[in-house]
Amino acid sequence: MPSPLSQFLPAGFDPRRPVALIAGQGRYPALVVEGIRAAGVPVRLIAMDEETSPELQAAFPESERVLIKVGQIGAMLKALKRFDAGYAYMAGQVSPRRLFSGLHPDLKALAIMATLKRRNAETIFGAIAREIEDIGVHLLDARAFIDAHLATPGAMTRKKFPIDREYLDHGLHIARESARLDIGQGCVVRKGTVLAVEAYEGTDAMLTRAGTLKTDDTLFVKTVKARQDYRFDVPCFGLKTLDTMHAASIHAAALEAGRVILIDKPSVLARADALGISLLGAE
Repeated sequence: MPSPLSQFLPAGFDPRRPVALIAGQGRYPALVVEGIRAAGVPVRLIAMDEETSPELQAAFPESERVLIKVGQIGAMLKALKRFDAGYAYMAGQVSPRRLFSGLHPDLKALAIMATLKRRNAETIFGAIAREIEDIGVHLLDARAFIDAHLATPGAMTRKKFPIDREYLDHGLHIARESARLDIGQGCVVRKGTVLAVEAYEGTDAMLTRAGTLKTDDTLFVKTVKARQDYRFDVPCFGLKTLDTMHAASIHAAALEAGRVILIDKPSVLARADALGISLLGAE
């Protein structure tokens, strides 16, 4: 039975044990902190140098936060033990370039990397997740405590969704296949034609590229892998993406319901309405 605090918490969740938030960039980690605190659960912060916002760091007393460099896995595990954390939570992007350069690996990180035949977000974060679980800390679903910010089924904005079901289904199929092949989690389609597929460059660069083509009746689709590990790399949709869509003259987006996080959903929906962009929670 789901916890009354969030449908994404594990059975037996103990709200007395601290949740240690491993925070990357953006508003997402702050939303998580707000949700955890609103639920009355103690929260601690493991911030990453040059990634976690100074404002979020300042929201924690010194005794309840620690700052590490990206790649310092051993330091992160020590912080989890120091906080006596029962749970860990990964939220917020780490710059993709950091996966290949700009890392500051400690001995634990070097040992992990040496075991990986493929180095991508899934393999790297998956290996980190195993290390966290191995010290007795449960890594939570990255949708926990922010249920209200998920895409919901059907039209989420006032404007009628302009894309026919046939072309919506085509876009969903392309996005899901791309995710299955570990290429990316999004695509842009137009009347049965694929204009762009998200890869290493990320969502906003893909949308900008698609905007150089014929953009009337185009659709942006954001989805997840069939076997998505929701402990990390959960797809997000926020204000920056909306602004990029608007600049690229892409006026419709389908976001997989219950799986894509709208970063500060009320603000996103209000901005989408102001820009004339239709958002659909796709099933």
